[in-house]
Amino acid sequence: MIEIVPDQKKSNEETTIIVGMSGGVDSSVCAAVLKEQGYNVIGMFMKNWEEEDEFGVCQASKEYDDVIKVCEKLDIPYYSVEFVKEYKDNVFKHFLEEYEAGFTPNPDILCNREIKFKVFLDKALELGADYLATGHYCQNLNLGGQRRLVKGNDPGKDQTYFLYTMKSEKLDHVVFPIGHLPKSEVRELAQKYDLATKNKKDSTGICFIGERNFKNFLSQYIQLKTGNFENLKGEVVGEHSGAAYYTMGQRKGLGLGGPGEPWFVVGKDITRNVVIVERGEKHPALYCDELWANEISWVAKDFEFELPLKCRAKVRYRQADQDCTIESIDGDLIHVTFSESQRAVTLRQSIVFYTTIEEQNVCLGGAMISKSGPTHYERDLNL
Repeated sequence: MIEIVPDQKKSNEETTIIVGMSGGVDSSVCAAVLKEQGYNVIGMFMKNWEEEDEFGVCQASKEYDDVIKVCEKLDIPYYSVEFVKEYKDNVFKHFLEEYEAGFTPNPDILCNREIKFKVFLDKALELGADYLATGHYCQNLNLGGQRRLVKGNDPGKDQTYFLYTMKSEKLDHVVFPIGHLPKSEVRELAQKYDLATKNKKDSTGICFIGERNFKNFLSQYIQLKTGNFENLKGEVVGEHSGAAYYTMGQRKGLGLGGPGEPWFVVGKDITRNVVIVERGEKHPALYCDELWANEISWVAKDFEFELPLKCRAKVRYRQADQDCTIESIDGDLIHVTFSESQRAVTLRQSIVFYTTIEEQNVCLGGAMISKSGPTHYERDLNL
């Protein structure tokens, strides 16, 4: 039997679970599964963004309408809470600062840390809930006498990469009812319960941007200057629309043509507002064997280990786990080497670490990439 609610001392009927409902199919199925298992379920919608899109539509209002439909179908109470100010102060402001500095931020990680599993979790507990449930594809399991953040069983949907800042003490109050299920089965359950969201497409991209043009949205908040695309020889090969719009390894949207292999972003010189590009998907300037990261966050409060530590890691969400070694930790700076070369390691993205405990793929924590390299191009030239 899959463990959904951790170590509860009450009966299901006495256990109150607030479900963080987004208006999507995953959180809807969470509420339905918990209700069927006899828990006292309450739906709660979290409003973080209130701006209308270019068509005058407020996405939050549309999503809340779907939450209402699902909750009424399940005959459970529902509420809406607003964290617009907290989101703008603690997530969106940081998002803009990172882009202005020329980096490619990941606001989902910050939203989970600062909003969903901080102010939203606190609000749920304040209202008397025993647990907060969310539709994340991950698991909260007791392994070796300690609660662990474990990968979801659907490898294509696992979301632990975005949750590595979760602390083990938070896991005592959080449940992930669908983390053990493949997405296909979640869809089937939505059909079985005849939920209003059963045919709703998965949301993609950054939540507060939605289906809008990203460049148009960002230009409302920050002014990015055009600049040059240069190759590694310093030759100008085109003009970019703002360095922040481009990320390591990017091919699409560069607007660079000509005979030969496609162009790829291999670096940035933010001081000069230059985006560095080279031809070829496997150009040596895209590959390196080590990196350094800071802002370390371990899930387990008392996580202790000896160095060097062999484990696995990923440097982007969709990447398969890579064998690596944590070579050293100097204060808040961690040095990691990889068994195989890594492509397009991107500054200010997260590296997330994993290991196996009791045959489960456990998320240990992660850090923010602060330096990569040397690249194979630099290594070959002895730079």
